[in-house]
Amino acid sequence: MPILVPIKRVIDYNVRIRVKPDGSGVETQNVKMSINPFDEIAVEEAVRLREKNHTDAVVAVTIGPAVAQDVLRNALALGADRAIHVVHDGETQPLGVAKTLAALVAREPSYNLIIMGKQAIDDDFNQTGQMLAQLLRWPMATFASKLEWQDDGIHVTREIDGGLQTLALNLPAVVTTDLRLNTPRFASLPNIMKAKSKPLQTMTPAELGVDLTPRLKTLRVEEPAKRSAGIKVDSVKTLVEKLQQAGVL
Repeated sequence: MPILVPIKRVIDYNVRIRVKPDGSGVETQNVKMSINPFDEIAVEEAVRLREKNHTDAVVAVTIGPAVAQDVLRNALALGADRAIHVVHDGETQPLGVAKTLAALVAREPSYNLIIMGKQAIDDDFNQTGQMLAQLLRWPMATFASKLEWQDDGIHVTREIDGGLQTLALNLPAVVTTDLRLNTPRFASLPNIMKAKSKPLQTMTPAELGVDLTPRLKTLRVEEPAKRSAGIKVDSVKTLVEKLQQAGVL
């Protein structure tokens, strides 16, 4: 049974984000794009499970324009066996993505596990995994920092405010990944070349019967306010006075 790994094409985390002059969004023209870091962790975990013979295939899927195929080829180079590209030129939002993924599972019911990043670093919604689990009526575990395959399902350790929590899930299930789950491997040159010949299927939201019309509207995007410069004080007494004025003491 294959594992499905949704990935998203986002601005590379090393790039300095620039807001458009009209405040309608961030600049993406001539900007380096890559796989969302949390999704890259999901790909790595799925590949490790296949290497341990817990699954027979890893399927990467993305929703986006034609240029988004680059992140799918990257996922294939990292070890995914095949890819699905849902071609869509407009904006994608969590509910639409969740419905698209649910439609893919309905088309290919053999999936027994979906591993995905807990959130995308461009919008930080942290909603798609939860919505998908609800649509599929599957159990889920969020913020996974450890995943262990068991005879009766999977055990997922997740980080919570009070420490660590371990959940036992029956399959099929949805798991969202946290940063400490693993360290993704680098794609080697031979695997990059092999990725070019791996199967990549394309389809449209209409073929899946999904409407990706945005339900949320971005009113304006602004850069965070710049921090004011600090000051130097010449004595402890002055420091205490300044802290009292600031309401710290």
